Amino acid sequence: MPQKLILIIDDDNRNIFALKAVLKAKGFDCVSAISAREGFSIMEENENVAVVLMDMMMPDMDGYQAIAAMKKSEKMQNIPVLAVTAQAMVGDKERCLSAGASGYISKPINVDELLVQIEEVTNK
Repeated sequence: MPQKLILIIDDDNRNIFALKAVLKAKGFDCVSAISAREGFSIMEENENVAVVLMDMMMPDMDGYQAIAAMKKSEKMQNIPVLAVTAQAMVGDKERCLSAGASGYISKPINVDELLVQIEEVTNK
């Protein structure tokens, strides 16, 4: 079975770098995109994307718009999305989940929590 691939969509390269380092150390393969549109092309071309870590605050298209677009796409609608946000305000988690995210992680990211959520959404 091909390795589960994690797609990180974040407009900040430092976040991508840190997440990739952690996930690679845990044995995951990662690809990244610095915009939702770039992430969409990766998902269109790659059958192995098991989960998307989506930064919710991005210019151009934010995570909420990106999740909505994914839900409309036959190819992307079944890929689980974990919403990643620095906006850990009351109601944010609910807002992300009601937008269609499968899980929610606030920054700074708790790696153990992230790994638990990746396991949960990729083993459904």
